[in-house]
Amino acid sequence: MARFALSAIASACIVSACGAISSSAISMVNHSSAVPKSATRDALIARAQVWTATTVSSIDIKRGPEEPGAFPFAATVRCDYLPKELSGASPKFACKAGEDELKVKFGGNNAEVYAEVAATRLLWALGFGADRMYPVRVICRDCPSVLSGIARENNETIFDPATVERKMPGHELTPDSSWAWTELDAVKVEQGGAPRAHRDALKLLAVFLQHTDTKPQQQRIVCLEQRQAVDAAQGKPAAEEPFVCARPFMMINDLGLTFGKANLFNANGMGMHLVQWSATPIWKGAAGCVGNLPKSATGTLNNPAISEEGRAFLANLLTQLTDDQIRALFEVSRVTLRLRDPGKAKSGFATVEEWTDAFKRKRQEIVERRCA
Repeated sequence: MARFALSAIASACIVSACGAISSSAISMVNHSSAVPKSATRDALIARAQVWTATTVSSIDIKRGPEEPGAFPFAATVRCDYLPKELSGASPKFACKAGEDELKVKFGGNNAEVYAEVAATRLLWALGFGADRMYPVRVICRDCPSVLSGIARENNETIFDPATVERKMPGHELTPDSSWAWTELDAVKVEQGGAPRAHRDALKLLAVFLQHTDTKPQQQRIVCLEQRQAVDAAQGKPAAEEPFVCARPFMMINDLGLTFGKANLFNANGMGMHLVQWSATPIWKGAAGCVGNLPKSATGTLNNPAISEEGRAFLANLLTQLTDDQIRALFEVSRVTLRLRDPGKAKSGFATVEEWTDAFKRKRQEIVERRCA
């Protein structure tokens, strides 16, 4: 497991903004682990969970997950540019703060800077799996001018708003940990996998968010707990396959294009779009429980049929959120910097209350529906 000392964290942010970080050395919470031959990908999916119990109403959404490498809201992060190619089309770059490598998404016109914070905080609060996104202000040394930040002396560039991504705690499974939404149907309750209520609730939550970019690379399987394998014949730790995954978990690792309207080509301008999100119904039709989420060109989730147990499970979780928590969700994602209708300056900037009201109306659509 990669380890780094407090000095790396201290160099990553202005000291006054980093009070939540421990004074002791901390370790990264994520590392790669090869999938044992005896635990094939299909077997892992069959046993996988998608939800863990949480006390929703007590979650501090604005503070976020207090895990190693976390940043307080709006912390100032200092780092040195790292020339490294990152996947995806949205504006982003890599940089290093000491030995700590950071993935930074940035830009006032980048929907992912806002939407991914809100979406990941919501999934985390409800008990579903997602990577951690921390809204910050980044001061990058030696960042190229093509990134179009605010240049200042000492070859530094400011990026604000920006986010830093941290992986969800767990063991990364290699070589292929991605999964398609259709594979949720391959989870087997009789083998210890998630019940349909949990899986359908996750699908319905994707509808609620209008999570448009559902290609397999946007989801991954992580191992929440590993156990040492034992060679039964010799009564000692196995040599060839030393570890087995005791708790496989299916989570979403990219939620940047959410809180807008699903579309064929996953347009960035349609993410964190108050006008579109407010106007998009949860359900297709006045009756029945088919979620209104048309598949994008690369997507794997298409207008999913939702069971009554899945609807009821998500409705119960969502109704545990207080009004203050919902407001915090949009405060921490800094929606007041985003136009109501991105691309139309005359639409004006959205307010936290407008987003909160839209959230509650859409939640009510889920609460009031009954599925066969």
